[in-house]
Amino acid sequence: MEEMVRCQIKIDRPMYEHDQLRKDFDYNKSKSNCSSCQNCSDTTFKKIVLRTIPILEWLGHYKWKRHFVADLISGFTVAIMHIPQGMAYGLLGNVPPVVGIYMAFFPVLIYFFLGTSRHNSMGTFAVVCLMTGKAVLEHSHPSFFSKKLEVNVSNENPHIASVPDLYYSPIEVATAVTFTVALFQLAMYALRLGAVSALLSETLVSGFTTGAAFQVIASQIKDLLGLSIPRHKGLFVVINTLRSVVQEISTINYAAVTISAVTILVTFLNNELLKPVVAKKSSFPVPIELIAIVVGTLVSKYCNLEEIYHIKTVGEIPSGLPEPSIPPLSLIKSIWLDGFIIAIVSYTITLSMALIFAQKLNYEVDANQELLAQGAGNIFGSFFSCMPFTASLSRSTIQQVVGGKTQIASIVSCSILLFVLLWIGPFFEPLPKSVLASVIVVALKGMVMQVTALYKFWKFSKMDALVWLATFLTVVFVSIEIGLLIGVIMSLATIFVLSLKPHTCLLGSVPHTDIYIDISRYNGVSEKICKFASIRNILQAVEIPGLKIFQYCGGINFATRNTFKTELLRLVDINPQKELIYRKKLTKYADEVKPVYEMIAKCGLLDHKSSIRTFPTIHDAVECATEIFTINASTISTIMSYGGSS
Repeated sequence: MEEMVRCQIKIDRPMYEHDQLRKDFDYNKSKSNCSSCQNCSDTTFKKIVLRTIPILEWLGHYKWKRHFVADLISGFTVAIMHIPQGMAYGLLGNVPPVVGIYMAFFPVLIYFFLGTSRHNSMGTFAVVCLMTGKAVLEHSHPSFFSKKLEVNVSNENPHIASVPDLYYSPIEVATAVTFTVALFQLAMYALRLGAVSALLSETLVSGFTTGAAFQVIASQIKDLLGLSIPRHKGLFVVINTLRSVVQEISTINYAAVTISAVTILVTFLNNELLKPVVAKKSSFPVPIELIAIVVGTLVSKYCNLEEIYHIKTVGEIPSGLPEPSIPPLSLIKSIWLDGFIIAIVSYTITLSMALIFAQKLNYEVDANQELLAQGAGNIFGSFFSCMPFTASLSRSTIQQVVGGKTQIASIVSCSILLFVLLWIGPFFEPLPKSVLASVIVVALKGMVMQVTALYKFWKFSKMDALVWLATFLTVVFVSIEIGLLIGVIMSLATIFVLSLKPHTCLLGSVPHTDIYIDISRYNGVSEKICKFASIRNILQAVEIPGLKIFQYCGGINFATRNTFKTELLRLVDINPQKELIYRKKLTKYADEVKPVYEMIAKCGLLDHKSSIRTFPTIHDAVECATEIFTINASTISTIMSYGGSS
């Protein structure tokens, strides 16, 4: 490997203190966010409209000849994925399968106008559907989940004769959750809280989604094995589900097991063996999930699997679009916590995926605008029997890989799904639930394999690994909500603990340069620079006589002031207060970030009576201190560096 060519740096400038530097270069303090908001009145109405409805800006510049064909192919491909995933994740949310297809149509229309991500494929997402399904199970009457029960989602007020009117149907609960999620997301948009997703770190999200994937798999065991077991809710759902499976294992339906095994095997082999080969020759993937549900539907219909082998099927799927209805607002007081958690999780996942594609393809995503797009989409979807919609990594990746350029692909997908809803939906009524459960399990492979990320987090940071492990175990064995809470608390605790122990050190000067480095970490010049050991020892970084250059890499506040004081006394080996009073010690602050300087000025430490002086670089402070030291040898000077870089 060739060595880098070393360039020489020659600098000739006067020594600066901060006050002089500010005067010479006309320093102006940057305005805060609150101050900048005062200028909103100067913003034109046109800019506000374009910012709020992004399609008005980008659609006029859309390159129809170059991009439309690519968006057309991408939209068709994603629509094919929406059909099996929508039906499968609809069942995961304890609502009729067709609801999953509604989610890929109604709210996506709104996101097309308001969203800023060009490649997010919005619709169903396993974790969000599972969380919604939990709320549906807790607030719907158990009679709605009986074996022969079907809910007609096309009715304005879904009802069942055997259930009193005071109970809510699964669709009513799901739409109430969606409406609540929308309210929280719109409130966050109004308060400009797009950065709230930063509370959910990569470590936390990885542990949370991995644990949720295991929850999803546990919920599908009954359909994979053809068992009739009660639906568990509350805490320890996975443990209770596994206990019920063991208790009912003697009633296993071997026909359902066979269907599940064949579907999983074929789908898995396609994804692992056939898909990579096809990807080299064509960007259009093999729609194995759609093939699986079509074949499963035909076999079930013509072999009469429901009657002969007692296979559980999807059941009634209404044709046409659902009639709009207002969600039961009286439910909000009971489900607001579920709605808040789902709003945060859904937004974080969607924004994370949007940022991945934006960074990869070099375009901008507005975090606050994404809140508006999701909130408005969920408001609209709640009137049409939809659960909260979220971006899917698998569909979004396909949308981008196949060649999708903009959200025009989503409109193409919606057009195809509209055709399915109007005429093709009832075709899937004989579809075995074991096929949909198998599709879900295979689709979760990527999330399950995130278990291997624990080693990566452990290698880089033991504390991050503990956050991941605690979040994962709590989500799997206790509950999703408590797992998320534990993850957030531990993440914040990690930040707090790390801030209490910032890195501190003493810096030494590299001879004949303006470079100052940690004397405890740098032992001298390497053999590559100089072959002579005697010269290397002379050229090592050393402390300047009479000077202590103390570097502090962290913030100073009420929680860290004692740490700062202790580390300063330990490394400098003097008592600053006594030195200031009795020995006229001169303290210099060098290379600090601008907010530090401004805070020092606010505290009145820069007046003529103070012994504190500030400099833009460490080298300026050293040169100044050296001059003073040569004039007055009795003066001892300490230089403090902030910001973590020198």
